[in-house]
Amino acid sequence: MSTIANQFHTNESVQKAKSTLLEQLQSHQSKITDIQGPQEDLKTSYEEALKSFGVWRGGNLALPYLSSGIGNGPLVELADGSIKYDMIIGIGVHFYGHSHPGLTEACLDASFADTVMQGNLQQDIQAPKLNQALLELANKNGAGFDHCFVTSTGVMGGENALKIAMQKRFPAKRILCLERCFMGRTIAMAQTTDNAAYRVGLPTVLHVDYIPFFDANDPQGSTERAVQRLKTLIKRYPNDYACMNFELVLGEGGFYPGDESYYKALMTILKENDIPILIDEVQSFGRTSEAFAFQHYNLDELVDVVWVGKASQACATLYRSEFKPKPGLLSQTYTASSTAVAAGTYIAKDFLNGNLFGKDGHIAQMRAEFLKGFEALEKKHSGKFQGPYGEGAMIAFQVGDGKPDTATAFVKALFENGVIAFMCGREPKRIRFLAPMPVLNKEHIARIIEILDQTLTQF
Repeated sequence: MSTIANQFHTNESVQKAKSTLLEQLQSHQSKITDIQGPQEDLKTSYEEALKSFGVWRGGNLALPYLSSGIGNGPLVELADGSIKYDMIIGIGVHFYGHSHPGLTEACLDASFADTVMQGNLQQDIQAPKLNQALLELANKNGAGFDHCFVTSTGVMGGENALKIAMQKRFPAKRILCLERCFMGRTIAMAQTTDNAAYRVGLPTVLHVDYIPFFDANDPQGSTERAVQRLKTLIKRYPNDYACMNFELVLGEGGFYPGDESYYKALMTILKENDIPILIDEVQSFGRTSEAFAFQHYNLDELVDVVWVGKASQACATLYRSEFKPKPGLLSQTYTASSTAVAAGTYIAKDFLNGNLFGKDGHIAQMRAEFLKGFEALEKKHSGKFQGPYGEGAMIAFQVGDGKPDTATAFVKALFENGVIAFMCGREPKRIRFLAPMPVLNKEHIARIIEILDQTLTQF
């Protein structure tokens, strides 16, 4: 016997109709092969849509980006008919680019589900598959996570991690974070983010202390200063730290990688003082030499709680059994959409079984291509271009003096020329790519470098 749902999905007519849809998608997206400008007859309606949307949402979009709903890997068609290379992919959400056939098929199957959303009291049979895949991926090197709580956004994954740690360590009320970190924009996470501009007008709800981040120009010295600062704070506030949050590669802060020895030096002290170690993998998930940045830095045995988002589609908090919260602490109406659960499961399994990771993996190979192109640009545009910075698929560069106005103007010029990017960091302000590595090849990167070269020459 089989369920009626299984009978539906295996029905010959359904399978044939699905194949026809996927074939038609592939046929149409094959027309998207390179950048192109907007269509004249669509310009006016596009500008009107952008203007109206800006009014309705209470502010204009950071970039004039409204997609048409189709793309081809790293290329996306906008609703004005223009085609651009998307190197920021929703600030890291669309790691597999646009109109990816595997993701499309997974989401098409999920779209037939009886409900649009999964939730606390109503999950479907796909939900356990996502939990299992994420736990298997996180425990690949023996990390020992026992539980995975799926949620709708990355920041809620962080909120849940914070609640888990604070309940376990009650009545401890202080939090430790790294300088220049970004944790999110809820009231609690804006408090932990090291950027006062994101807290203007908000109440103080947490006591947060910051540890100096790793300095690649002074590895030993910066590590010693961080260790000393941590020891001083623990002595000043004994038994009052609920956890320390780590962003292992600074994202919004400027794409600054950390260091294994630096992290282990801090984490050893935290373990000695029974302070839980929390890892924010919202931006780094899938973008280093391993699926998780904590695996990249060989921290598997030290991490207590980790949360993921962006590339994972459905977001999640993973934790060890000793951190299992009391009933009622974690709950919500929605965990994610049915399609997000299906897409997240597809991605987690591809991370496990694909060729993305490792020193010779696809991410490493594509980063090497960017490195070659950036070296040529730095040589040709001496004093105007510096980079790359970052780690893996997190790629950044600096244009000119690195001032905010310079970076903003360059991002806009680059957008007009056919490459979508965004900014990160403060002093200097850098341009960042969150490159869709799974769908990039050498020819794509060569074209992107060509457009960068053109834009630098014009700028």
